[in-house]
Amino acid sequence: MRLLDKIWELARNNVQRVVLPEGNEERTIKATEIILKEKIADVLLVGNENDIRKHAKDLNVNIDGATIVDPKTSEKYDEYVNLFFELRKNKGMTLEKAKEIIKDEMYFGTMMLKCGDADGLVSGAVHTTADLLRPGMQIIKTSPGTKIVSSFFIMDVPNREYGENGIMFFADSAVNPNPTSEELACIAISTADNARALAGILPKVALLSFSSMGSAKHELVDKVVEASRIANELRPDLLIEGELQLDTAIVPEVCKSKAPNSKLEGKANILIFPDLQSGNIGYKLVQRLANAEAIGPICQGFAKPLNDLSRGCSVSDIVNMVAVTSVQSQSKN
Repeated sequence: MRLLDKIWELARNNVQRVVLPEGNEERTIKATEIILKEKIADVLLVGNENDIRKHAKDLNVNIDGATIVDPKTSEKYDEYVNLFFELRKNKGMTLEKAKEIIKDEMYFGTMMLKCGDADGLVSGAVHTTADLLRPGMQIIKTSPGTKIVSSFFIMDVPNREYGENGIMFFADSAVNPNPTSEELACIAISTADNARALAGILPKVALLSFSSMGSAKHELVDKVVEASRIANELRPDLLIEGELQLDTAIVPEVCKSKAPNSKLEGKANILIFPDLQSGNIGYKLVQRLANAEAIGPICQGFAKPLNDLSRGCSVSDIVNMVAVTSVQSQSKN
């Protein structure tokens, strides 16, 4: 069974409410029909109900099971405005500004999540990553004990020799340009927890570098070494090692030669990249050259699940991200 099939099944076993702020967007409407038919999630669409239903009818799409919420007519509007004002008044927010901002579908959807009227949120078919992260950081904020919001990709590699029968997690490949040692440690821990929740795997985490266990000296290596120390101090229950070169992390024969004392033994299933450049390049190389399926980017670190889409996403991308978000929200409720 493919990992995505397993995630769909997990989503069906404990159906969550996922809000889609881009309610009148064509791919989102088409995805809604599939999500409802497959019983992956309860869908909450944000926007004008008449417009959304007309658009669905024109597309010959059935969204009868979806809940449609219009920010301009919602009975929750005043509640959301007042709460947003309280959250942001120390940052110069006024009630008048709050009234205008909460009319925006992204902010309204995020307030639904904040107030427990939704369990997760997926956006990005027409909005940018910044459009998602901004209200997310202002309203949802980070989980207790988590200092940073980051992202990961689930890589399903045809060569089952690597990772967990071909399943690997790559982080951070989409959000943080140059994380500190402390931030790298948080990214490693968050990704390990998500790997266990989404894929049911025992996390084996490698913090990557161009050095393996002291083979090179450089301040960039020092950052990764320190990140490993911090991560192990914070979560001694997890198997996290670094610094390791990529081949040392995933090839047992190389690991025996370069890092004979490694507890990972060249069997890492989670790769933590030292910066965004290497993480982004790394996942795209594997996706294109190894013909791997890349699921993501999936956000982590928020107090409640919010996930981004590429503006070039397909209908199936939206469906899959809703399934992932639904499973993430199960552990939050």
